[in-house]
Amino acid sequence: MERAALTEMYAAKLTTADRAVAAIADGETIAPGMAIGQPPAVLAAIAARLRANDLKKLRLYYKIAMEPLAKSLLAEDVIGKVDAHSFFIGAPDHEIIKRQAATGRKLVSFVPVNFSQIPRLFEEIIALDTFVVTVSPMDSGGFFSLGTNNDFASVAARRAKRLIVEVNRNMPRVFGQSQIHVSEVAAVVENHVPLIEAGAAEPSAEGRTIGGLVAPMVPDGATIQLGIGKIPSGVAQALGNHSDLGIHTELFSPAMADLIQKGIVNGSRKGPHRHKHVFTVAFGTTESYAFMNDNAAFESYPSSYVNDVRTIAQHDDFISINTAIEVDLYGQVNAEFIGEHEYSGSGGQFDFVKGASLSRRGKSIIAIQSTAKKGTVSSIVPRVPMVTDLRMDVEWVVTEHGAVNLRGKSTKERAEALIAIAHPDFRGELTAAARKITLI
Repeated sequence: MERAALTEMYAAKLTTADRAVAAIADGETIAPGMAIGQPPAVLAAIAARLRANDLKKLRLYYKIAMEPLAKSLLAEDVIGKVDAHSFFIGAPDHEIIKRQAATGRKLVSFVPVNFSQIPRLFEEIIALDTFVVTVSPMDSGGFFSLGTNNDFASVAARRAKRLIVEVNRNMPRVFGQSQIHVSEVAAVVENHVPLIEAGAAEPSAEGRTIGGLVAPMVPDGATIQLGIGKIPSGVAQALGNHSDLGIHTELFSPAMADLIQKGIVNGSRKGPHRHKHVFTVAFGTTESYAFMNDNAAFESYPSSYVNDVRTIAQHDDFISINTAIEVDLYGQVNAEFIGEHEYSGSGGQFDFVKGASLSRRGKSIIAIQSTAKKGTVSSIVPRVPMVTDLRMDVEWVVTEHGAVNLRGKSTKERAEALIAIAHPDFRGELTAAARKITLI
């Protein structure tokens, strides 16, 4: 298609946010992009219709609500008209869950699903009427880029009956399978606001100690997956003397951008996607977004590919590094549940725990501070309330007090090894709990 025809098509679809959402009907099933991909102007326009009773009910599916969603469809005066379904509980959801507990009225429902399987839900289970997402400006070929968010967006965008894009010049253009053509779009809204900055974290003292224990376990030339937070940042800093590392990760963070810019990561020894930094969702800063923009070394793919254990296992020396809420004496990992409520979600952690275990010379590492709540609670516990990672698949567990490989250990040996890396203040009661049930 000629450039003039593409420009004409774009102009014909360009509209205001209010007009773009006018066709959404009462009772529709809708989904926004995940996290940074949530389009603030379009979501605000949908919320305005709900507030005005122009729409009385919507069914919503989302993952990691951030400010655009929190202030619109999940706002206290709107959510009663939204049948909300979350794939991953974030900060706005925590406040909603508190109101649920206080009032006894269900406001948000958690959908247990591994990240690798969410695209399949939109292919086979969820009949999606409208998908809304932030994209980069259109290129000369008529393509927008999903930028920070491929995740389930590239699939949902094409499965939805109606696709509304919010063009933002600050959204980086990313290669891989991140392109959406203007011909696939029902409406275009322009809104050039700063992208949300997230994911940058200074490592804690414990994070630096844990990083020092993890770094020797990562060989030069390895391909890594790393989360975000104070512990992953500590691990990233500890990799400063490594070379030829590669990235194949669910979540791309500023810490990873720093490793690339320092020349520590170049992907030169990867098998699949050599020299490419592969991810499915990115959190970042203005600087890291700019670094990603139009950078041919970055490729994003849907989570059904990036998080597929078969894809992960194709990489030799794959090192998966994740954190958690707690680990029990059997080696079961809880990365999502606190007290009586879902606190986050499984995300893609189990995808990478399993995938790394299938990689030749791969390692799966759960890196966790030994205590929580300012040292008052042990992160090593007798039994977790909810299992994210099965004990049959968990390998390395690392705290600031040491590292243990659970693979091949009996339940007695596991309990003893985990007690040894628990905080000293809690080793006595953990030992007593294990003896009570003759675990040791």
